[in-house]
Amino acid sequence: MTQRVLVAGASGAIGTALIPLLIMAGYTVFGSTRRADRAKKLEDAGVTPVVVDVFDAVALRDALVRIAPHSVIHQLTDLPFGLDPARMAQAVAANARIRDEGTRNLVAAAVSAGSHRMIAQSIAWAYRPGVTPYDESCALDIDAPGPRGTSVRGVAALEHHVLDTAPLTGTVLRYGQIYGPGTGADTPTGASPLHVEAAAYAALLALQWSKGETYNIACDDAEVSSAKAKRELGWSPDMRSGTPR
Repeated sequence: MTQRVLVAGASGAIGTALIPLLIMAGYTVFGSTRRADRAKKLEDAGVTPVVVDVFDAVALRDALVRIAPHSVIHQLTDLPFGLDPARMAQAVAANARIRDEGTRNLVAAAVSAGSHRMIAQSIAWAYRPGVTPYDESCALDIDAPGPRGTSVRGVAALEHHVLDTAPLTGTVLRYGQIYGPGTGADTPTGASPLHVEAAAYAALLALQWSKGETYNIACDDAEVSSAKAKRELGWSPDMRSGTPR
C-alpha cells in the first residue's frame, strides 16, 4: 500500500498546487476541507475528501484515526482572497486562532492516529527587526504591537505545537508572500515573494527529506535567506509544475 498523506486545507491555493505533486510522487492523498461544496473538486483531483472543521477536535481526531495517515501537511489558513484590506482586520484574529487552536487540535489528532510526520505552513516575515538577511535562527517578533503581533504570536504557537510534540517529527516552512494561481496576486509582492508552485514543491521535498527542522522558503533577496532549504531539501524558488525531480 502506498503511503497515506493528509493535506489539511487541501482546497486552498498551496494545497491545490501540492496535490498533483503528491499524487505524481506516488502518495495516497486525503484532503481536508471544512466546506462540503469543495469535496467534488478534491475528488476530481484524485483526492479522498475529508469534510471536517479543525476546531471540532473530536471529529478531527476520529477522521484522522480512521484514515491513519503516515504524514500530515498543514496548509490551513483563514485569510480573504487577495488579502482584501476590508476584511483583513477580522481575518488576522481568525487566522491566528487557526494557527494556535487549530494546529493544536490537528497535532493531537495526528498523534492519536499514529502519524509520524507533520509539515506545517508558517511565515517568513515574522522576524524581529535586525540584521538581514534573516535566517531560521533569528528571533520572531512576538512582542510586536497590533495586528502584526497577533499574527506573529499565532505562528509562534503553531511552530511550538508542530516542533515540540512527541512523537511527531515536525517540520516548519516559513513561506514568503505567496503569489500565482489561486492566490489573488498575479505578480510578486512583498519583501520576500514566493510563487505558489514553489511553495508546494517545498512541502513535497520536506515530506521526503526533512528530519524535523525549520526552513525559510522564499525568493532570493536581501530580506530572508533560504540557503538552508536549498542545501538540505534541494529546493529552489524557481520550481514550477513539471520541474524534473
